[in-house]
Amino acid sequence: MVTQAQKLPGPDHPITVEHNPARAVVKLGGRVIADSINSLTLREASYPPVHYIPREDVDMSLLQRSDRQSYCPYKGDASYFSIPLGGQRSRNAVWSYEEPYEPVAGIREHLAFYPDRVDSIEQSV
Repeated sequence: MVTQAQKLPGPDHPITVEHNPARAVVKLGGRVIADSINSLTLREASYPPVHYIPREDVDMSLLQRSDRQSYCPYKGDASYFSIPLGGQRSRNAVWSYEEPYEPVAGIREHLAFYPDRVDSIEQSV
């Protein structure tokens, strides 16, 4: 068994997790997949911000857990979900850190969506 090395956010690789005051709505195939006023925005180093939506604000019946997994030394192990409604385009469209490392513990029980694998991720205040 290979042990993955954990890294801590810092000046060379900052990570912040903040409440997003905007309403976030994710749509695919004319259906609302997620609708939340409680999403979080994770900003990591020079990457684009990622919006994490609480599971309770996602229609989990439209998602299907996939076999894909990945690892981030700053956040931990990621699990993925596909959205069958979107066909091949929406395979592994959603990810979640179910046991994130402590510095980003706020994203536990939240899901993030790849913008190019859904029709839209709209935000409004």
